[in-house]
Amino acid sequence: MDTLGDWLSHRPFTLGLSSGFFGFFGHTGVLQALHDAGLHPIAAAGSSAGALVAGAHAAGLEPDALAERLRRLRTEEFWDPAPALGISELGFIRVGRFTNVMGDLIGAPTFASVRLPLAISTFDVRARATHVIVSGPLVPAIVASCSVPLLFQPVHHDGRLLSDGGVRDRAGLAGVSLGTRVLHHHLASRSPWRRSGDPQLSPPKRAGLVSLVLEGLERSGPHRLDAGVAAMGQARERAKRALDARVPFGLEGDGTLAG
Repeated sequence: MDTLGDWLSHRPFTLGLSSGFFGFFGHTGVLQALHDAGLHPIAAAGSSAGALVAGAHAAGLEPDALAERLRRLRTEEFWDPAPALGISELGFIRVGRFTNVMGDLIGAPTFASVRLPLAISTFDVRARATHVIVSGPLVPAIVASCSVPLLFQPVHHDGRLLSDGGVRDRAGLAGVSLGTRVLHHHLASRSPWRRSGDPQLSPPKRAGLVSLVLEGLERSGPHRLDAGVAAMGQARERAKRALDARVPFGLEGDGTLAG
């Protein structure tokens, strides 16, 4: 057991993807690196940016196809300002255009129809708690999990008012059972509403989990999509190197690997 690639190929693993604003570019690069190495998760989970990539992959979109679509993404495709102040609509951007982008990207699958078991973390605004979605239509679950507080308006779904899953579950692992073997890509970029020292800024630690942290990726945003494309390429190359890196842990995992 020498490298991260060896560890992943030893037994099946679940892919966990954290939240992190427009970090879906970086997640996609990591997914490309795994695909290049012939390493394929048997299940996926994510929150916010992680929910987008985990959901798209589970729905059948190959990593290179997702990467190509992200290279062509334009701000006006999802940017639909309509400021609202009521709790049920609080946010600057309506989610209709973003919902259309996701529908065009993956169609209208349900959790029951996707190729991998999938868990998406959202935040229930009224209950003030994480709500994990594992059934029903996939697109509204992804859109809800990506609805960054105060930027995107929350999503009404299945009788709940849902917002960004990263509010309470930045790791995106609330729907993954303890003891599951997990490769977790932890986006190192700091969410704007988090204070220094917030424990959710640190990579998760649990038995059977390896966190991959790629420091210093280009920081993207709604008006810096070109930086996201650069981050995607950086993540792909650095994740490839990380797969060949020697690991400081045994067969059961439980460690953090910087790349």
